Amino acid sequence: MNLMRQSGFIALLLAVSVGASGCATFKRTFHAPTKSAKETAAQGERISIVAFDDTVTPAEGLKGADFFLPDAQAVTQWSLPGGTLEQSMGNIQAGGKLSIAWKKGFGAKSGSVSHVTAPPVVADGKIYVMDGQVAISALNAKTGALIWKRNLHPKKKAEAQAFGGGLALADGKLVVSSGFRFVAELNADTGKMLWQTNTEQPVHAAPTIAGGRIFVVAVDNTLLTFDLATGAEGWTYQALSEPARILGASSPAVSGDTVVASFGSGELVALRTSNGNDLWNGALSRASRTNALSEIRDIPGRPVIYQGDVFAISHSGVFAATDLRTGQVRWNLPLTGITSPLPAGDVVYVIDKAGKVYCIARETGQAYWIQDLGEGRAKKTGLTLPSFGKAKPAKAAVEKRDADGKLRAKKIVRPIWSSPVLANGKLITASDTGEMVVINAKTGIVERSIKLGQAVTIAPIGVDGTLYVVTDEAQLIALR
Repeated sequence: MNLMRQSGFIALLLAVSVGASGCATFKRTFHAPTKSAKETAAQGERISIVAFDDTVTPAEGLKGADFFLPDAQAVTQWSLPGGTLEQSMGNIQAGGKLSIAWKKGFGAKSGSVSHVTAPPVVADGKIYVMDGQVAISALNAKTGALIWKRNLHPKKKAEAQAFGGGLALADGKLVVSSGFRFVAELNADTGKMLWQTNTEQPVHAAPTIAGGRIFVVAVDNTLLTFDLATGAEGWTYQALSEPARILGASSPAVSGDTVVASFGSGELVALRTSNGNDLWNGALSRASRTNALSEIRDIPGRPVIYQGDVFAISHSGVFAATDLRTGQVRWNLPLTGITSPLPAGDVVYVIDKAGKVYCIARETGQAYWIQDLGEGRAKKTGLTLPSFGKAKPAKAAVEKRDADGKLRAKKIVRPIWSSPVLANGKLITASDTGEMVVINAKTGIVERSIKLGQAVTIAPIGVDGTLYVVTDEAQLIALR
């Protein structure tokens, strides 16, 4: 299989060790796991929990039915990738009329050797962003004016996996994780380095901070912990090694004394925050007879905890609600995704890999409505052979005969959509084509489309009435 690369969604690395045919739906670099990856996880057999030929359609009894959504709440800070420890913000007050108030560039954009992957975080009137070369900027959240900037790019030559990472805030400290194999802490007011701890493997995801501990997943499927005050390494958890996977790890979710992490193996694991003791371990995976890429079991989006359930979707085709206390799967659906679910009130929203938005009843797993954002937006273009750098892979290849009967390759390109945010009762997501859409959260009707002008693959966030969007071009856009 040819190696393919394109700038886009949260710095995903797809490593295929088996001969997979077809074209990937991602915009990322393909890479193999490192030989130093540990393989000390407990032995277990994956069991498919959904049938191969199942499909999801709106339930007849729910068509046109109303459901409860909480009122929009004011948000004054967004300190973690998903906003809270449980990675769930619900319905927020943000965006207003969604008019662009200002735009601010903050450094190196996504390219052949760099990727903008970090969701922004906000506290105390400052918004923090990280560019494609690990330069951290603190900006005035109201105006976008630069307060301070610190470049953490190491002087040594970068390796292939040296990109990505993320940010998290706690107690006036800004924690940075990086694909350059380190976790660091800065003074959030000044940018002064407080400590830096090197890691054995690159880290492509943002950290989570809870109870004085930092939790972050490395590319070798290891959950690492560090002391917030000193950077000292704590306990670790090694998940199953995976030969074919998306190496972009997600951020753990925490509820009470339980941390839930997802891995490239398709494992969803609950552990004690204090010592890493295993509470339960599940696998969100199923085999497909027609799509070799379904064997990539990764859960790239963040697992989300809401009212005692864990919601997560895998690339292997399982979207499930799991009981946080017992690990029992309450319901599951055959959906394939690379985004984070969004639970609120009686429902949970999720966007699948094809760009379909699903509104699912939280208790039963039945669908209220489905909105296909790819409809009318997919484009056919000539299929070209991709290579590293500027080439873009096809997202779905088809065959077409010309008038002379010769077979011509074509590709159907569907937009890649970010994880959604619920603001003022509207579901908002943005795409790698530079479009933001506003969806009625009750009916699924697309009410508005906004042209942002740049590709977006990181979920928007909302603080103090403003919706913030980070683009692949390393630009921060504020909408009010």
